[in-house]
Amino acid sequence: MSLHIHLDTVGGISGDMFVAALLDCWPEFAEHLEEQIAKAGFADLVKLDVSAKNDGVLQGTGFQVTDLNSSHPHHLLRHLGAPPAHDHRHYREIRAVLEASELAPDVKAHALGIFHCLAEAEARVHGKEIAAVAFHEVGAWDSIADIIAAAWLIAASGASSWSVSSLPLGRGLVKTAHGMLPLPAPAVALLLEGFRFHDDGLEGERITPTGAAILRYLEVSQQARPGIALRLQKSGLGFGSRHFPGLSNVLRILVFAADEVEKPWQEDQVLKLSFEIDDQSQEDLALGLDRIRNIEGVLDINQQAVTGKKQRAALSIQVLAEPGSADKVLAACFNETTTLGIRQQTLRRAILPRCSRTVELDERRYQAKVVRRPDGHFSAKAELSDLLHTKLNHGEREQLRQRIEAGALAAGPPGKGDDE
Repeated sequence: MSLHIHLDTVGGISGDMFVAALLDCWPEFAEHLEEQIAKAGFADLVKLDVSAKNDGVLQGTGFQVTDLNSSHPHHLLRHLGAPPAHDHRHYREIRAVLEASELAPDVKAHALGIFHCLAEAEARVHGKEIAAVAFHEVGAWDSIADIIAAAWLIAASGASSWSVSSLPLGRGLVKTAHGMLPLPAPAVALLLEGFRFHDDGLEGERITPTGAAILRYLEVSQQARPGIALRLQKSGLGFGSRHFPGLSNVLRILVFAADEVEKPWQEDQVLKLSFEIDDQSQEDLALGLDRIRNIEGVLDINQQAVTGKKQRAALSIQVLAEPGSADKVLAACFNETTTLGIRQQTLRRAILPRCSRTVELDERRYQAKVVRRPDGHFSAKAELSDLLHTKLNHGEREQLRQRIEAGALAAGPPGKGDDE
């Protein structure tokens, strides 16, 4: 069983609303937030307040961060040798603080991920390199504390997937350090490209940059998750600070237990190694890739032509391998090619059930793979190596292939003992 969390943006979403809604679901988590702020390094700068809230219609939770040391707002950055900044915090400074903190690795990763989403959007808005991005409203201590709290709650919730409702568009202008900006704010619009919106006619900011960054970081879906049955376990309401006429300004969270339905495929993980080559002859590279392909654990190798640095013609190489073979495959890639660096990525892979069938035709034996498709039908594919050994022309090989595949399908569907 896994947990799925759905975010229902009734009034919108901000960092404090996200934290408050999760705390309304799990009030016992509130006592741990001060410890997380201390581990992040600025317990003496902020105070956290979690309280019950009622707008006369709904009962939920509010979350507020108070700046305790506004006269010395740069205490957190002084130990890094960072110069004081009266109205902003640079992304590189915040990142350095978080990386040096005592936060647990998963919490640190969540916090850094949310800030990275924000920094990418701000860089695009202002046409800067990401390292030069400075946060203004998001750089305030209360917003930083919101993100630290959100990161810890994401980890503590144990949710394996997230989804979100259609988002309220909002109307009008918002006052920022850059002046008056249209809503949704430019950074929010970039962060939420591809999300569905609706206009409920209400004025004001409905989605803050922090709220948008959380949605983007969590890679939330706006569609029902296929292949699972959802059982509602609990719900929570997190209040925002704004008031809207005729509408409760809440973010509602629905926590589901997701019972996995048996899937018509198996799932595992595969390692993808990627690199580019622009200084090795094609003949030598082909020999090297053949040697890599023959290493136990290597599943496939793909290559395609690309334009590299300084407009050089290059080849982009992708090696798929079993994760347990990482070290020996990496070593082989370095030994057999001229690459100086290899990107590594672990991917989820879905595999259809299949089996190998032996088909006897004209006193010869041929191999074919039979695969069960998700819609229930079966397909077969003759082994190319068997066809290459025959002294037939193209048309004759095609007829033989069809006979082999028909014979493999006639032998029946894959059984439990047949799956490879």
